Amino acid sequence: MSRVIHPRKIDLHMHTTVSDGTDTPQEILAHVKQAGLEMFAISDHDATKGCEEILSLLTEEDPVFVCGVEFSCRDALGKYHILGYGYDPKGQSIQDVVNLGHGYRMYKARQRIDFLRDAFHFAFSEADEDAIYALDNPGKPHIANMMVKYGYVPSKEVAIRDYLNKLHTKNLYVKPEEAIAGILGAGGIPVLAHPCYGSGDQLIVGDEMDARLKRLIGFGLQGVEAFYSGFTPKLTSEMLAFAKKYDLYITAGSDYHGKNKMISIGDNSLADQKDLPEGFLRFLRDVKRTCGSATLELSDF
Repeated sequence: MSRVIHPRKIDLHMHTTVSDGTDTPQEILAHVKQAGLEMFAISDHDATKGCEEILSLLTEEDPVFVCGVEFSCRDALGKYHILGYGYDPKGQSIQDVVNLGHGYRMYKARQRIDFLRDAFHFAFSEADEDAIYALDNPGKPHIANMMVKYGYVPSKEVAIRDYLNKLHTKNLYVKPEEAIAGILGAGGIPVLAHPCYGSGDQLIVGDEMDARLKRLIGFGLQGVEAFYSGFTPKLTSEMLAFAKKYDLYITAGSDYHGKNKMISIGDNSLADQKDLPEGFLRFLRDVKRTCGSATLELSDF
């Protein structure tokens, strides 16, 4: 079957209830169709379950789907979010990284709830705590929403900034080289998510970005998310220049989280670009190998 896609009607970065989004995979698929997208990817944190659910729902008439994932990584030199695209979700190498990240998340969730109890005397019911631990990948937003529910804080943002961020857990994170190796081992394409943003309000540009990219490329990084909802035109322009310098793929994503972020599906600045760069079009051509029997063709734009 041949599928023609418009290269501006794409969103390759969104989250479901499998991680910290508020839409189920089924709801994401419905919203993607309502938004008129022609290609999309689910990129849940440290999880592939949402992709497997989407694959079970797709019909030939649905938008082209690409399996995605976003690994939360850190090492002695900083924080990185590594996206993976077009991998085999049953590949052992990527499942090894998923299991590693899941174990770290579960440990931190328990540490955070214990910290809130011990440091601030915030008490939660056993049922609500169990509901957190039953999640596929519990994170700060899930605990923060529970704090709001109990009236301990006025908002999720306050919960994270003034309480949860005061706990410094063990440095248990997937390393960027582990994430990249897991994605490559499963036949996928590793991409640096929202490259200019590090920990907290950290902005990474210029020589610091150049050094970071060279280091990650040494591990096997193949692309950067240059089109992103939170980027200014200047940041996008800089990342496009780096992609050209190092011959990297370029991807585009909104980072949609449903009600957990004020970002819409498809909000990735593609519509503002007069000319789409070859690195982006090359990614779309090369990732087509992951789309089953579909032969993807790019429409004129």
